[in-house]
Amino acid sequence: MDINFNTNEDHNKLLIAQLKKKLKLVYKGGGDARIAKLHAAGKMTARERVDFLFDTPSTALEIGAFVGEDMYEEQGGCPSGGVVVKIGLIKGKQCIVVANDATVKAGAWFPITAKKNLRAQEIAMENKLPIIYLVDSAGVFLPMQDEIFPDKEHFGRIFRNNAIMSSIGITQIAAVMGSCVAGGAYLPIMSDESLIVDKTGSIFLAGSYLVKAAIGEMIDNETLGGATTHTEISGVCDYKAADDQDALETIINIIDKIGAPDSAGFDRIKSEKPKENEADIFGLLPKARTAQYDMKKIIRCMVDNSEMQEYKAGYGKTLICAYARIDGWAVGIVANQRKVVKNAKGEMQFGGVIYSDSADKATRFIANCNQKKIPLVFLQDVTGFMVGSKSEHAGIIKDGAKMVNAVSNSVVPKFTVVIGNSYGAGNYAMCGKAYDPRLIVAWPSAELAVMGGAQAAKVLLQIETATLKKQGEKISKEKEEEILKTITDKYNKQISPYYAAARLWTDAIIDPMDTRHWISSGIQAANQAPIEKQFNLGVIQV
Repeated sequence: MDINFNTNEDHNKLLIAQLKKKLKLVYKGGGDARIAKLHAAGKMTARERVDFLFDTPSTALEIGAFVGEDMYEEQGGCPSGGVVVKIGLIKGKQCIVVANDATVKAGAWFPITAKKNLRAQEIAMENKLPIIYLVDSAGVFLPMQDEIFPDKEHFGRIFRNNAIMSSIGITQIAAVMGSCVAGGAYLPIMSDESLIVDKTGSIFLAGSYLVKAAIGEMIDNETLGGATTHTEISGVCDYKAADDQDALETIINIIDKIGAPDSAGFDRIKSEKPKENEADIFGLLPKARTAQYDMKKIIRCMVDNSEMQEYKAGYGKTLICAYARIDGWAVGIVANQRKVVKNAKGEMQFGGVIYSDSADKATRFIANCNQKKIPLVFLQDVTGFMVGSKSEHAGIIKDGAKMVNAVSNSVVPKFTVVIGNSYGAGNYAMCGKAYDPRLIVAWPSAELAVMGGAQAAKVLLQIETATLKKQGEKISKEKEEEILKTITDKYNKQISPYYAAARLWTDAIIDPMDTRHWISSGIQAANQAPIEKQFNLGVIQV
């Protein structure tokens, strides 16, 4: 191996080590002291509850582990958004589980908590996955109620989705394993079946203190809305569980009886490992985000037998379009080629840039995959579309619009992996979050922004210095360097994959070695939802 390979390998493995270190901290939720307090009350943590349900917890996919990172610091933080969301197998059936983390502000809902819950429901609806709610929440975090209560993407949308999922036959099971108050009390009764844990679970629109203040009635919380009340008097819940484990075993028994899902019919054969060493990815992916490399080598480390059938290989070379298999599933791959190439005219084209010919090729390829019912996988390392008079005169906007149109109207499931750069309109064309990928994940090497850090910092510096000069301030070389450093540091923080993951712009930051598993599990989920629409590009400029 050459020195560059070794340097890249060391750098990327260090990023993985940092990822694992961060995850260990995230898994502690509100901290050891609060976990111990929960255990002392005879309760399991959210993660313990979720893992108890799964056949093999180690293979489950966690959605939004880094949600809330470095957010709400004035309120004490909100690790994982105060809710754990995972996709895994229960009695061999793929399900999504949503569990409030009572170690984080007693499971209270922050604005990002609502966004994460809605994302979990979106995944359930898109893939027709059974969804299980493990409820243990004090309700809305009142100091921020204006950011979570009334809008379309706020708390109330949860119950609207409950109703929609019920109407289309998606199984919903709710287990009340702690507090379930105010508007949140509707969730159990809007689920197909509900459970409540004796002595620790409670459901009411208003607790005993509020009841006394509102109507003068004296009553304790257990009598007001405990397990006995709701399974023997109100009929709100269907099952009374003795403890957490009893509740979880009941859920497993219910899931065990569910009939087989329908199939979308995506093609799968026996899985084969890549012939190339998967771990070579660490040495192939360059340390510098501006460096060139051959994306085809990365793809061969990911696909079955390291085999791919490239589409229009000699045309539009800055985008790779290829048929392949991942864990046995047939896929269509659209990937940014990150090395300098020559087009048919002998002109040099920059790696990672989308040109007119590559956009045209991708549009046709996406249409073909829709025609053949082949799921799409987008591998992003894109700096954007080509600019300049030559590209504008050639119609880059028109060709880019065609590609965006094809991505938008695609009816086969799409999966996006942000490997490196994800800048500007390139993010859109390569199926960024706004374009409804079934799952979107990032490697630790990813960067998401309108433009690269160096370019953006220079633009922002020009704006800042011009403003200060207008105010009569003289800008020395030292002052300019100080301003540039402040801008660069802030921008670099914002383009970090952790910044994106905290806001759920991506579903997860993953080890590249887990990419095959994420894509395979995602297609397995999507295969439970038959395609109901026809692919139609609509009106486009030819």
